[in-house]
Amino acid sequence: MEASDRLTVGALVVYRGRPAVIRGAGTRLTVLTPEGERRVRPKDVRFLHPGPVPWPLPEGPAVDLAEAYALLGDEGEVPFADFVELVAGSYTPEAAWAVYRALAAGPWFVLEAERVRPRDRREVEALLARERRRAEEAARYRAALERFRRGVYAPEDRPLLEELAALALGRAHGARVLRDLGRKESPEEAHAVLLELGYWTPLTNPYPERYGLPAGPPRAGFGPPDDAGRVDLTALPAYAIDDDPASGDADDALAYSDGEVWVHVADVAAWVRPDEPADLAARERGSAVYLPERVVPMLPPGLLEAAALGGERSRALTFAFRLGGGRPRAVRVFPSWVRVERLSYREAEGRLGEAPFSELMALAEAFYRRRLGQGALDLSLPEVRVRVRQGRVELSPLFPFRSRFLVRELMLAAGEAAAGWAGGAGIPFPFSTQERRAPPGDLPADPLARAWAQRRTLSRTVYRTAPLPHAGLGLAAYAQVTSPLRRYLDLVAHQQLRAALAGVPGLSPGALIDRVGQAEAAAEAVRAGERASRTHFQLVWLLSRPGFETEGVVVEAGGGRVVALLPGVGLEVALAPRGDEAVGRRLALRLLEVDLPRLTARFAPVG
Repeated sequence: MEASDRLTVGALVVYRGRPAVIRGAGTRLTVLTPEGERRVRPKDVRFLHPGPVPWPLPEGPAVDLAEAYALLGDEGEVPFADFVELVAGSYTPEAAWAVYRALAAGPWFVLEAERVRPRDRREVEALLARERRRAEEAARYRAALERFRRGVYAPEDRPLLEELAALALGRAHGARVLRDLGRKESPEEAHAVLLELGYWTPLTNPYPERYGLPAGPPRAGFGPPDDAGRVDLTALPAYAIDDDPASGDADDALAYSDGEVWVHVADVAAWVRPDEPADLAARERGSAVYLPERVVPMLPPGLLEAAALGGERSRALTFAFRLGGGRPRAVRVFPSWVRVERLSYREAEGRLGEAPFSELMALAEAFYRRRLGQGALDLSLPEVRVRVRQGRVELSPLFPFRSRFLVRELMLAAGEAAAGWAGGAGIPFPFSTQERRAPPGDLPADPLARAWAQRRTLSRTVYRTAPLPHAGLGLAAYAQVTSPLRRYLDLVAHQQLRAALAGVPGLSPGALIDRVGQAEAAAEAVRAGERASRTHFQLVWLLSRPGFETEGVVVEAGGGRVVALLPGVGLEVALAPRGDEAVGRRLALRLLEVDLPRLTARFAPVG
């Protein structure tokens, strides 16, 4: 009799690995399962016993298939009903179900149609060995979980710890260890467990990899520089001013002569032409990566060293202009040779009273006043430099040197000058534009709270191929051109300027928009990874200072939310509302808790 002929009312069958009784037959079967009735196709069930079947099905007899295999050997097949009677003593529904489960779980026999076939002895031995390995692995896994619950780990637990690390680093979407520990499968929870076990230290920074940032410089090739038409300006002293003048990526410098401002910018585009390997590599990255523990360049090391400004003779793209009435006029753009002295902001501060710094400062102040008159916002929020040196986190507030103001304003002036030159030449150019939203009512009197509120009125910067206003800067047209070593779109701007100077076609508007989209997508990941890394190490710094006290300024209050800015640490923290917070109020705050994996710290007012 065919198995399908036995699928009659009252028969015991297997449906999805569970016992079931047929209650209705036909082209579709009605079966009763432990979960209730189902309508199924005949091919979805396996016949076990003709019935009648007691329901719920009683527990069947204990079955030893190893003994049966020793008796039957590895030759010949036996009908399922005879096999059940042989190993269980009788062919009953509960015995059939017990034998079926034993067949499915054991390595000795195979159930094919309604016959039981012994496996070859070598196959059985291989399957038994595999089962032993699985049992041993399961025992080791259970032992590892027990260790993890106690907050310790053993050397043999490394594969499981690396599974957690893969999730914490964004290389995996889950980790069974967390499931079996009863914890949420998330990068933050994986990070927390790795810290609890001591497998990671607080200095382990997962965010660069989690955000997909490059770990090292690109290995792209580049050709010789184009020095056609380069003007020798090495007789004119120029100064590259930065926090760390010893760094190898100085990309802008200032000079002054006879009422004219000279902004020299590293001429990266002299080496890097559109769609060449170094250009493609920089486009993929969007920008250099500045982390507290290291810098990952956007450009190949050899090019970075060759193009950075400094020393007796460097290649630059120079923006020369006068600032009549605080507005760039008589703008000239040309490639040059320059001699650049590197200074720190502190060193430059000591020279502001002497030429040419005093003349440059007067022009910077005029430019600044004009920007303010055109609606610019002065968002002077405290800045803190976060660095990791020899395993120690260092936080150092950036002193508001006037030399910072000088450099900032004249670099902005160079950006306006470049935008005006490119607009006048009618070339597609990555203009930086920004809209302003309406301010949320009256602005606070406190300078920090006011700057915080004003910052929230600004939309994100948008790059366009035609000049439009930049609200935050108070400029009718602006483009970033002073950091081609660090930002890809600055490099693209230089490529367009060089093409126009050479009288050859540059990128079309469509090609330019494509580059903007690619570079901005990559740069957004860089910015997110940099922000998270910075906050991570600020919190690591706090971890070593339990009970730390500092001043906070309330910059947002209302709707059950209170945010305070900690100027000395450079952090924004949420406070539990107490009902007496007012925007601009200064509070003495004490650190209560740091949650490093979730990038949060809890503070409360002292007393």
